[in-house]
Amino acid sequence: MAATLVTLSAPYGAGGSYVGPQLAERLGVAFVDRAIPSEVARRLAVPLAEAVRRDEAIGSLFDRVIRMLAPVGAAYGARPMDPEALDEQAYRLATEEVIREEAGTRGGVILGRAGALVLAGVPGALHVRLFGPRDARIEQAMRIEAITRDEATERLAENDRAREAYVRHFYGADPSDLRHYHLALDSTLLDLDDCVDLIAAATETLR
Repeated sequence: MAATLVTLSAPYGAGGSYVGPQLAERLGVAFVDRAIPSEVARRLAVPLAEAVRRDEAIGSLFDRVIRMLAPVGAAYGARPMDPEALDEQAYRLATEEVIREEAGTRGGVILGRAGALVLAGVPGALHVRLFGPRDARIEQAMRIEAITRDEATERLAENDRAREAYVRHFYGADPSDLRHYHLALDSTLLDLDDCVDLIAAATETLR
């Protein structure tokens, strides 16, 4: 690929919201984050606020899916698909289309949305996972977002659950499984700017 392409997976507090845009600036490519909901909203002809709401509320989708699939008794649990779940499926497919188009044209740094799975096997793409112990991620979130420990703890629980549910439901995968990534960094142990340096250096090996 002519354009540099990096997918970045990061649980809450691992610093993805800092590393992503800093890395994109370093590499001279787009940071593809909120650009995805905007483009998905256009393609689905829904208000941007609705697309963003869906993007940030995957946990509620997971709850509906669990209720929809249980019980599994009668007729192997076959039940009519919830119309809301169909809407979520359309959003996922539109999001994947946007990711693939970005990857095939401008390149970029793509944060979240199971980018490593959507673009698995794409030549030249570097798939990166940031991680860290729970308590260390809470501490880092407190610093980055200037919030209290209680707020960081609550956000970590909500975000980790929602992101894991999204990847497991739609892709049948564990987002923490390092087999999906070329590079994994403990971004609570390493300085976030050092993480940017390491990832930028790793992209050179794929050129």
